[in-house]
Amino acid sequence: MSLTAMKARMVVDQAFRIAEIDNRIYGSFIEHLGRAVYGGIYEPAHSAADPEGFREDVKQLVRELNVPIIRYPGGNFVSGYNWEDGVGPVDQRPKRLELAWRTVEPNQVGTNEFMKWAKGVGSEVMMAVNLGTRGVDAARNLLEYCNHPGGSYWSDLRRKHGYEQPHKIKTWCLGNEMDGPWQIGQKTPVEYGRLAYETAKAMRLVDPTIELVSCGSSSTGMPSFPEWEAVTLDHTYDVADYVSLHQYYGNRDNDSANFLARTMDMEHFIHTVASTCDYIKAKKRSKKTMMLSFDEWNVWYHSNDSDAKLEPWSIGPPQLEDVYNFEDALLVGSMLITFLRHADRVKMACLAQLVNVIAPIMTENGGRAWKQTIFYPYLHASQYGRGVSLMPIVDSPKYDAQDYTDVPYLDSAVVFNEEAEEVTIFAVNRHLEEALELECDVRSFEGYRLAEHIVLEHADLKAVNTAAEEKVRPHSRGTAECSDGYVRGRLTKASWNVIRLSKANLN
Repeated sequence: MSLTAMKARMVVDQAFRIAEIDNRIYGSFIEHLGRAVYGGIYEPAHSAADPEGFREDVKQLVRELNVPIIRYPGGNFVSGYNWEDGVGPVDQRPKRLELAWRTVEPNQVGTNEFMKWAKGVGSEVMMAVNLGTRGVDAARNLLEYCNHPGGSYWSDLRRKHGYEQPHKIKTWCLGNEMDGPWQIGQKTPVEYGRLAYETAKAMRLVDPTIELVSCGSSSTGMPSFPEWEAVTLDHTYDVADYVSLHQYYGNRDNDSANFLARTMDMEHFIHTVASTCDYIKAKKRSKKTMMLSFDEWNVWYHSNDSDAKLEPWSIGPPQLEDVYNFEDALLVGSMLITFLRHADRVKMACLAQLVNVIAPIMTENGGRAWKQTIFYPYLHASQYGRGVSLMPIVDSPKYDAQDYTDVPYLDSAVVFNEEAEEVTIFAVNRHLEEALELECDVRSFEGYRLAEHIVLEHADLKAVNTAAEEKVRPHSRGTAECSDGYVRGRLTKASWNVIRLSKANLN
């Protein structure tokens, strides 16, 4: 295909509004898994550790990402977790065999310590309860411990533990991936639906102000998808506010064109779950629209072979430590774009995970912390993707991949921050060999001018960042220009682009 044929056009109008973006789509996830906690956020012997043992260098990188909500403490971990093990005097806490990942959990970090850490990095917490080995009683007791002001057994125990004020956790997950055979305490859809409903009922009696997330399918590849959603939501629709979606992608066949098209599957996932929710809404004659919480998502495949060789029953082993390359960053950018285009239904999302375990931030025990390639699209979306999601009208050349047809080379989303008088165009050029000439009609934004064109690009799709060298990092030398109501610019081959327009700051 010649360069002259590679052109794409967009029309962006401030009247074409999808929805207000819930900032919690830029959430993340910390599980008691591998070095996410021990050796990640928490390392008392590190030179950068604060008085509580948490690494200040890691906290600074998390603050840079401006993460609004963090899911905790799992993940598969939560389905065998006794939350009481992680509160009270640290020197009296038990060590437990952790069966989800076959490690030893020392319980040096628990609910209170994590809540304090999250507050320090400016994040709310999405707390998960154990519906694998436990149920109604443990969930309502944990909620009472966290949210009740005082005058009851569990709330007074929190105060005795040194936390006078309640944590006021708003968002709670009713278990984790309960459809999965890998899950401790796996449930049938009816078993989960009944247990989740009764747990939700009890929790709302303790604190009627909370939001609840019902477990959806663990991925589109589950044999029970989407029947799981239909059956479980038949029970939980009236008591839950969200249903969860989880999805990871990999490039095991080293087919980069196919890999970068994986968000076509993500689109299908979101559409199918939303349709199933709407079917239950119609069936129940409900006035409530169920929203979606995409509370696990990322690229995950690099570490599979090394994880299979780990010896069990250690503390904080290097599990799921994917070293991300440049093409992984492109797909992460496209996944974020997908959330923005579905801002009317996807209200929360958690990049899994935040530190060391399939994460944008990596650390060395006793050493440095650094930014993986995927750090940057996540950072840019969190920085500039707040406001109203607009629906761009796109005309792009397309390609066929191994698993997908009619894949647009241009993958894009647009955000209008009316208060700041800023418009941001997020765009991925999926073409691996040629640039894409973009023309974007922005005439409805009179007086707006180009503020910046950020580009993440690299000649090697497999380039990675390490503690010693950051090979993949963005620059602001993009070629976009804005004049006469049009943005025109070149999106280099296989690139992530952030084109920012501003009115207030350029007058």
